[in-house]
Order: sequence, then structure tokens, then C-alpha cells
Amino acid sequence: MFGNTNSSVGAGHTPSQYSAANDVVIYALGLVETGYQYGGKNPEAGLDCSGMISHVFAQAAGRKISGSAADIARQGRVIDRAALRPGDLIFFNTTGTPFSHVGIYIGEQRFVHAPKSGAKVRTDSLASGWFASRVVATRRYFD
Repeated sequence: MFGNTNSSVGAGHTPSQYSAANDVVIYALGLVETGYQYGGKNPEAGLDCSGMISHVFAQAAGRKISGSAADIARQGRVIDRAALRPGDLIFFNTTGTPFSHVGIYIGEQRFVHAPKSGAKVRTDSLASGWFASRVVATRRYFD
């Protein structure tokens, strides 16, 4: 799923940055089926979308990324959607408000996220479905 990340290392990109991004993806995938909890910041209590991002980046990459989805968006580097790599974040307009939801890109047009109350952490597609038309931004946190 992640491809040979070292083969595409270019100027400004180190293998350790790709490794940290892949660690984020692997850790996030390990949270699939974790319960949703509004305001939740740890798997034991449940996670919301921004709490999941904060928890995953802290545990898998030792990076502090916190706040609401909109706050998290302001902390990253803007990238083009076509340039998405595993570990990048995808922001959505799910409530009529830009940056109301966030997920972690895992490759192959898929992302992992904590979608809503009553649901569990899961993967979804960017290629089709409800979330595909609601992407508003993509951000990178590893270079």
C-alpha cells in the first residue's frame, strides 16, 4: 500500500521523513474500529477526527499537532491534492463549514478517519462516495 518510499526521495525529503509518515499511517490503521467520541483524544475513551490526528501524530511521530480540524489545517504546509502521499492530511467540508473534518491519507485514494457520533474509526475512498466531493484542502507535516 505504501510503495517504496525511499525510491522517490528527492531534494528536501529524507528517508526518515517518509518513515515517520508511514509510521503515522500504520498507527492510524491500527485504530480502525475504535469508537467515536466527540472531543475524544485517546483510543480508550474514543476519538473524534481532530483528536485522532493529535493522538496519532504524537504517538507515531512524536509531533505535536493539536486543536480543531481548522487549527490543524493552519499548522501544515499546503500541497496539491495530486501530490498526496501517505501520512498527509485531508480536510473536508462536512457541515457546510470548510475544515470541519480531517483524515489521514493512507495511499491508493483512501484515508482513515473518525467520522461521526455512533460510528467507529474507518477507512473511506477519495475516488467516490460522500467524502470525495467534500475535500477542501490537503496538508503535509513532514517536510
